[in-house]
Amino acid sequence: MNYRHAFHAGNHADCLKHALLLALLETFHRKPTPFRVLDTHAGRGRYDLAAEEARRTGEWLRGAGRLQGVVDGPLAPFVAAIRAQGFPQAYPGSPALIRAALRPQDALIAVELHPEEHAALRALFAGDRQVAVHRRDGYEALRAFTPFPEKRGLILMDPPFEQEDEFSDLTEAIRAARRKFGAGVMAAWYPIKHRAPVRAFHQAIADGGMRDVVAAELFLREPTDPGRLNGSGLLVVNPPFGFEDAARAILAALLERLGEGEPGQGTALHRVAEE
Repeated sequence: MNYRHAFHAGNHADCLKHALLLALLETFHRKPTPFRVLDTHAGRGRYDLAAEEARRTGEWLRGAGRLQGVVDGPLAPFVAAIRAQGFPQAYPGSPALIRAALRPQDALIAVELHPEEHAALRALFAGDRQVAVHRRDGYEALRAFTPFPEKRGLILMDPPFEQEDEFSDLTEAIRAARRKFGAGVMAAWYPIKHRAPVRAFHQAIADGGMRDVVAAELFLREPTDPGRLNGSGLLVVNPPFGFEDAARAILAALLERLGEGEPGQGTALHRVAEE
């Protein structure tokens, strides 16, 4: 209940997560049939970059702030999307970006447990019939709202990783969602501080009998310091056709813009479980 994303909005982890999220959402536009998105840890939806929290850390300046001049290439859709939502004065969270990508026949369920963040989220989408906002535990909401009536859609899981057992909770949530909604696409963000927890997470997913899982990762430095966010990744279950190629291009472009030449920086896109 203590986590507030306002301190970190627009940082390198957001750039990775949201650029890949938009690439996933674009694949759903290939068919006219409706889809639904469940955002299990939605946050407040939009963040003021002039507020004290953002100014105190300045993380967005080393993240999205370095992408302001991008007008073409793999990052252009992401930069255009955040600019349309008020960047660089504000940075849109995942629910705002998802909402902008919905067609009239599509829907979003946005879940947030923190009372103040939930209140801001509800105000942001007040009167929007395509968005349902709920205050409840994200993992519990995943069990409650799946499978989707549309039979197609995306589940985004972006927990704050405040608890030591968050990787275990995330693993179980992914397994449970796969059992209930096998056809759904799932995307789960995770931090990379050092390698051991990430390796164990990937192994637990593979050992649980999951199929067709990829991980897209960005490292800004060697992940050996457990006290720093050295990179992050997005685990994708049931990646749509073409997503892996798009992800490779996005990762390379992010590294070019956000990398600072530190030892160990790089990208990775690999199969956690084969099809």
